[in-house]
Amino acid sequence: MGRLAILGALHEEIADLLAAMEPGAVVHRIAMRDFHVGTLWGTPCVIALSRIGKVAAAATASIVIQEFQVSRMIFTGLAGGLQPGVEVGDVVVASELMQHDMDARPLFGLHEIPLLGRVRFDADVALSAMLQASAEQFLRQSPAGSASKAAKAHHGLIATGDVFVNHNDYAQTLRASLPDALCVEMEGAAMAQICYEFGVPFAVMRVISDRADHAAKADFTAFLQNVARVYTAGILAPLLKSGALSDTP
Repeated sequence: MGRLAILGALHEEIADLLAAMEPGAVVHRIAMRDFHVGTLWGTPCVIALSRIGKVAAAATASIVIQEFQVSRMIFTGLAGGLQPGVEVGDVVVASELMQHDMDARPLFGLHEIPLLGRVRFDADVALSAMLQASAEQFLRQSPAGSASKAAKAHHGLIATGDVFVNHNDYAQTLRASLPDALCVEMEGAAMAQICYEFGVPFAVMRVISDRADHAAKADFTAFLQNVARVYTAGILAPLLKSGALSDTP
């Protein structure tokens, strides 16, 4: 049976998942990363800290696929909201992902991944739908510490780049060049590319911690410390407990 892989870029984003793993979990140390292999709420899982950025995320995804018989992968964490209506405390589940800082022109088109012939990578429809439904249910419960009682779950394009966007002008440039991008982060599309190349279904779930503007650093830090883990565990726990994310032949 293949395992479900759950990755996050920062410890706070996966801390409650690690704490909830059943006794007997084994930690494998590979390439300066710890891979926690065991059972989480009844589902066989491997959980790992990818670290920040596209290279780190791609390396972690490659290792977890090759070493741990992964059948599906979820990346979870925080992101900066780009579009109006995507506010702090909201959740974005990716329909597709792309690298906003990829530019190999004139050899390839803008944002095109060289030699793959594509700009965007589609998330798994079924896996994403389950995350979306669970996120909507979680937000309806108005969890303690959420940034907004009217928080919403969105579904759409997530943009990835090796840039922590915390400047109004940069954010506005992204909004103009990628009008359908809901949020911006630093790992998802890199993991998506690896999953595409290996043929592994994946989904990406991001909680909006800031508006990718001048206040992003302070907002991101506070949200990471106080809220991130609540969202991750709160959305994933019902799915794993129900067996919905268990591998099926």
